[in-house]
Amino acid sequence: MTRRNVIRHAESSDDMEAVRQLCWDYRDFLLNYGEEQRRITETFYQRDAYAALMDNLTEKHARPLGAILLVGDKNGAVQGCGMIQALGGGNAEIKRVFIRPEARGAGAGRDLTRALIAQARADGHTLLLLDTSRAFKAARALTRRPRSFCPSTTFLGSKPSLSSINTVG
Repeated sequence: MTRRNVIRHAESSDDMEAVRQLCWDYRDFLLNYGEEQRRITETFYQRDAYAALMDNLTEKHARPLGAILLVGDKNGAVQGCGMIQALGGGNAEIKRVFIRPEARGAGAGRDLTRALIAQARADGHTLLLLDTSRAFKAARALTRRPRSFCPSTTFLGSKPSLSSINTVG
């Protein structure tokens, strides 16, 4: 069986430009997903604050305890990204997982999520957090698979049903 999705670390300036574009596409996706998502996005991802975040992605997700991963197709075209942000005390959070619409359904999200979990484990994190909207059924399905995430109590002020935890140690 030929592997369709290729996972790799974002390392070059071209990679980081692709990541930033994917992140802006992710923000646009959130703004257009529905009224609740628009409200949440406008509250937590205000344009100026999001632009500042984009300027600091490499610092916020720096190795050795953070990571920025890309998923590409078999020809190397970037189809999505995801990040690990170290929170301290052996904890980390998966951030900004986004797959281009045309690449969905080919396992890119699954492969990227598994790679992020594996990277967090390899980096020594013992608790991995993921905050996702109740509305994102495909994302939530990825987190419920065996040996994956389970619902948690409130995480960083989120509603309890929005957060998940995974013990990776």
